[in-house]
Amino acid sequence: MTQPLTNLQTDLLRTFVSIVDLGSFTKAGVTLGRTQPAISLQMRRLEELVGHPLLRQDGRSFHLTPDGEMLLSYAREILRLNDHAAAFFSRAKHSGTLRVGLPSDYAVAFLQGVITGYVRQHPDIALEIHCGLSGAILERMRADDLDLVIAMVDAERTQYLSRSWIERPIWTGAEEAHIGVDAELRIAAHPDGCTYRARMIRALDAARIRWRISYTSPGISGLQNAVLNGLGVSALTRHTLLPGMRVLGSDDGLPPLEDIRVGLFYKHPRLTSAGIGLINHIITRLDEAGTSGDPSRAPGELRGL
Repeated sequence: MTQPLTNLQTDLLRTFVSIVDLGSFTKAGVTLGRTQPAISLQMRRLEELVGHPLLRQDGRSFHLTPDGEMLLSYAREILRLNDHAAAFFSRAKHSGTLRVGLPSDYAVAFLQGVITGYVRQHPDIALEIHCGLSGAILERMRADDLDLVIAMVDAERTQYLSRSWIERPIWTGAEEAHIGVDAELRIAAHPDGCTYRARMIRALDAARIRWRISYTSPGISGLQNAVLNGLGVSALTRHTLLPGMRVLGSDDGLPPLEDIRVGLFYKHPRLTSAGIGLINHIITRLDEAGTSGDPSRAPGELRGL
């Protein structure tokens, strides 16, 4: 006889995600309108359902167990779809202000178009775009200054992560520029702390190519202009290549650059129906572009962007 599947109740999953995203049982209780003992009871019920411990207490703080990390990925997806469906059938009107953080060290033309396209469909939404280095905009989201963030992912930046994908940076230079790696290579880069800047430096150091930073700008347009005017080469993505630029590679003596993992981050308990709608819109477009819809799989690679 087939074993019946466990029903993971959304109220238990919502409690679990709220505890993780807000960082405490007390804050989760305030947000969900429940007492702390009730929150603790729900967590015990969820652990009994899945048959594994999900959180490990460490003094006043807690850590996710490996099973907790796995369930968290599924729980975010389940709640996202549940809340999107609930908003659809309640005919919820999307309104209010959405504060979105985008990294200055990443080509976001595709995602900017996706986000502004969603806002055009919902004219009662006011959109605020805040750009900065990935670490800075993630800190702003932790402080509840931003509703959702697209940022570079590393081993220390997995909290609030909903979806991730791989982006391949490429070397770019002016179309007519001579690239001389035998001499000192001039680089146009974002300020220190930029993921692309770090990858350029690591690749050149490993290849024993001498380099110097000849131009620094916090914005992508500044780097584009620097490359077009022959002030240096840079690492961009294919989204940000402009007429007058060319892709550089091994024929020019340049080493390959490491892939970059990019992620979509948000605190589910802090999202309004408008925020849930935008998250679903972004994820749908990412899935159409080729990224994995299965939270248990390794990050997919966006194709055709």
